[in-house]
Amino acid sequence: MSIKISRLAFLFVLTWTALATGATALAELPQELRVIAYNIHHGEGTDGKIDLERIAAILAAESPDLVALNEVDKGTRRTHGIDMPEELARLTGMTAVFEKNIDHDGGEYGNAVLSRLPVLRHENHKLPSHYEGEQRGVLEVEVGEAGDSLLFLATHFDYRPAEDERLASVEKVEDILRGRPDKPAILAGDLNATPDSRVLANLLVNWKNAAPRPLPSFPAAKPTKQIDYVLVRPAAKWEVVETRILKAPIESDHLPLLSVLRLK
Repeated sequence: MSIKISRLAFLFVLTWTALATGATALAELPQELRVIAYNIHHGEGTDGKIDLERIAAILAAESPDLVALNEVDKGTRRTHGIDMPEELARLTGMTAVFEKNIDHDGGEYGNAVLSRLPVLRHENHKLPSHYEGEQRGVLEVEVGEAGDSLLFLATHFDYRPAEDERLASVEKVEDILRGRPDKPAILAGDLNATPDSRVLANLLVNWKNAAPRPLPSFPAAKPTKQIDYVLVRPAAKWEVVETRILKAPIESDHLPLLSVLRLK
C-alpha cells in the first residue's frame, strides 16, 4: 500500500510540475535531444498488470523530448477502454500523437509519439504486409518550428522469422524520406531485427545507429537480444552523446532504450 501511495504522490508532483512549468512546449529544437524508444506491450507488465503510471514514471525520470511508443491501445476492452496516448500525455506533461494501424478488441491499436516539442504535422504510413494478420505502420511526426524542425518516425516492424516483410518495410521508410536527404530525422521503435541482420544492414546505408554496441532490450526480465533502436540521419549532422537501456524489468516485456543526441 505504501509503495502505491508513494508512486501516486510522485506522479501527482510530476503532473503538477508539468502543468506549472511545461504547459508551453519548447519553441526551438534544444541543443540536446533525449529520445526514448519503448514497446509498452499495451501497458501490460511481466506481472500481468496493466499500469500506465509506472510506465509514465520510467519515462518522466529521464525527461525525454521525444518518445516512440509501440503496441499502444486506445479504447480497447482488454485495457478497460483507456485512451493510452492521452493518459500517458497527461501523466508526463507531454503532447501525444497516435495513429491506429488496426481496429482491435473494440478499440484501436498502433504507434504513438510523446513530444515536448511543438508538433507541426503528422502522418501515418502503412508498411507492406506480406501475411494475413496485423497491418503495421510508420508514424511520421514533424516537430520544432518552421525552418527549424526535424522528422521523428515511430515504427514497429513485423516479428516473423522470415525477413522479407521487414526488408520491404526498410524500403518504405526510405520512400518516405526520398527527396529529403538533408532533413534531420530520427527513426525509433521495435524493428524486430538484431544488429547483425540484413534489416539493420540495409537501414545503415542511410541511417546511423545511436547504439555503439548491441544493447539487449528483449525480453525485459532477462534481455538476450536488441530489437529496439534509435537511428538518425544524415549521420554527419548528429552526434550521439549516450545510448543506454533503462532499468524497467516489470513494466513491459521490452526494456526502453534512451539516446541523448546532439544536432550539429
